[in-house]
Amino acid sequence: MGQPKQTSSVTPLRAMSCAVSFAVLTGLLLSQTAAFAQSASQPANSRSATSQDNHATNNAASAAGFDDETDDTATPAANGATANADGAQQRPAIPDAQAGDDITGSILDEDIRRLNTREAPVDEALPRRRAAEGASTEETPGIPIGTFVLRPSVTQSINTETTKDDNTTQRRAFLETDAAATLTSDWGRHQLTVTSEGAWQKNVSGEGEEQPSFKLNSDLRLDLPDDTTAHLTAGYNFYREDTDDPDAIANAAQQSDVQEFSAGASVQRDFGILRGTTALALTRSIYSDAKLSNGTTVSLSDRNQTTGTLRGRVGYELSPALIPFIEANIGRTVYDETQDSAGYERSGHSYGAKAGVEVDLGEKLKGEVGVGYEMADFEDSRLSSIDTATLDASLLWSPIRGTDVNLDLQTSIQPSTTAGESGYVSHALTTTVTHQLRDNLVGTMIGGVIWRDYPTDSTINDELVYTAATGLTWNINRYLDLTSTLGYELTTRKEGSDSQQWRAGVGLKLKR
Repeated sequence: MGQPKQTSSVTPLRAMSCAVSFAVLTGLLLSQTAAFAQSASQPANSRSATSQDNHATNNAASAAGFDDETDDTATPAANGATANADGAQQRPAIPDAQAGDDITGSILDEDIRRLNTREAPVDEALPRRRAAEGASTEETPGIPIGTFVLRPSVTQSINTETTKDDNTTQRRAFLETDAAATLTSDWGRHQLTVTSEGAWQKNVSGEGEEQPSFKLNSDLRLDLPDDTTAHLTAGYNFYREDTDDPDAIANAAQQSDVQEFSAGASVQRDFGILRGTTALALTRSIYSDAKLSNGTTVSLSDRNQTTGTLRGRVGYELSPALIPFIEANIGRTVYDETQDSAGYERSGHSYGAKAGVEVDLGEKLKGEVGVGYEMADFEDSRLSSIDTATLDASLLWSPIRGTDVNLDLQTSIQPSTTAGESGYVSHALTTTVTHQLRDNLVGTMIGGVIWRDYPTDSTINDELVYTAATGLTWNINRYLDLTSTLGYELTTRKEGSDSQQWRAGVGLKLKR
């Protein structure tokens, strides 16, 4: 008989165990897939918060004594967290990175903010370019005296001079000492400037008249409120009258010494585009006796006088570089003696007006030009009035760097002391050109002409005076210069002989 088929209860149990295991495995896989998809869809800040929570949990577990129960994988993470905590005290924390386009945009924005920063204007970022100062243009430091700075200079020279008048020729060699000084205040507001210069001559050979001179001027500038500036001025001028002066004493061994005292005040104020100026000036002139060749003297006290002038100007500012103006003045001259030695009353009045323009183009061109009319009358009816059209100019022009051209043109009425003569009109033109040949060598050329225009009813003929001079200054160092000069003067007359004068000299200039 066949044997019966054997069955066992273990087989169904194994089958059920495999089915349960397969179901559990499938459930685990599905749950992990869903968790992975959900975590991928969360933003970066959620993962950052989860990381912080896990980090706090690990720290709490470590504090509770469960370090031994953590696996090997968790240990390096805990150590790394501790290291990062220690390093956080030495360097700033790095913000959590953002995902995707947020990271790229943040980097680009940061780069733009860093590269496209505001730059200062050129005038603020870089100092203005200045020409290199050489020995010829460098200013001496001066001597500090309290709140002032004194800059003195002394020049000692030896000169030769030849004068020819008609058939008479005179030659002389002389020493000349020139002294100059400038005293300038160093105040935060207002300014006081005092300038002085003088010359003393001593003949060492030959014959000829010595020409001493001295000049002192002061200017106190007051900076007042409301765009107002005031000036208080005072001055003293001493010189010996020149032999070629129309009022000089003929054949005198020594001409008169002239002293001039001056004082003035002016106020300038800006009214928007209008600029107004009012000025008052006083001048006192004193003449000493002239000495004749025979030892006698001639008194010239009848020429002593006092002059006062009131001036007003109004300018219209088209631009800071161009200001047209109109100006008017009135003056009064009073002589100490009512009548001079010839019996003439020379006290009188003067009037003038002009229109012009002020120009200020910086270092290239600055100054003013004006045209007008001027008249002078006298108390004595025997003296005719003098009137003339005027052309005045004072310009400083720099065509190229290192070259300066100074143009000065003046028209003025000069009273006379000759019996029966009212005076003459003086037209004076002077041009000075200064050029820097080298860093320490400067050349100067001066040319000028003066036209003394007498009235048609005068017994004196017109005169023309031409002057020309040249000079070189070698700057040995900041404090010492070597100077040389050469000059010529010619006076021509319609009637009478002409006169000429040559002069040359060399000297040393010490400055501080």
